Amino acid sequence: MPLVKGNTVVADEFIHLTDDAPLPADGAVLLSAERFLADPEAAFGHNGKTGVIWPNNRDIDDLLPYLDRLAVIALVFPIFRDGRAYSQARLLRERHKFKGELRATGQVLRDQFMFMLRAGFDAFEVKKDKDAQVFADVAHRFSVFYQPTGDGRVTAFHRRLMHLPESIKS
Repeated sequence: MPLVKGNTVVADEFIHLTDDAPLPADGAVLLSAERFLADPEAAFGHNGKTGVIWPNNRDIDDLLPYLDRLAVIALVFPIFRDGRAYSQARLLRERHKFKGELRATGQVLRDQFMFMLRAGFDAFEVKKDKDAQVFADVAHRFSVFYQPTGDGRVTAFHRRLMHLPESIKS
């Protein structure tokens, strides 16, 4: 499955481990929420990066004690019209200041790509190879936004304020 990150199609360094697969001694791994929460210290005990695949029906508060140690949180879109992962992404980025990779997985559609970027996602598991380059190209289409969101871009309003003389700002 292609991975789009940094507006480029890249190789995924993370291995998706099934719940019954042994944890490798080293390397980057993505674990299910159940496996991760069953023994977080074992998950962090190997020599490599650790990530978790987090379903959209689980409370992200369960992840809070581990945010500074997780390299990736992959939020799941089980169907295209289920947007709970958008809320999870915004909470992780804006309220909890998660700095690691926030990955969209599941039903990741090109029509929703810009919304995912704006919510704070910075990596996307794309099901179709032909869509991967489209995802990579879309991020360059828009440079100014009106709504503030989790991706850290300056809004149109704030851009205008930065260019006003100091006498008008105060």
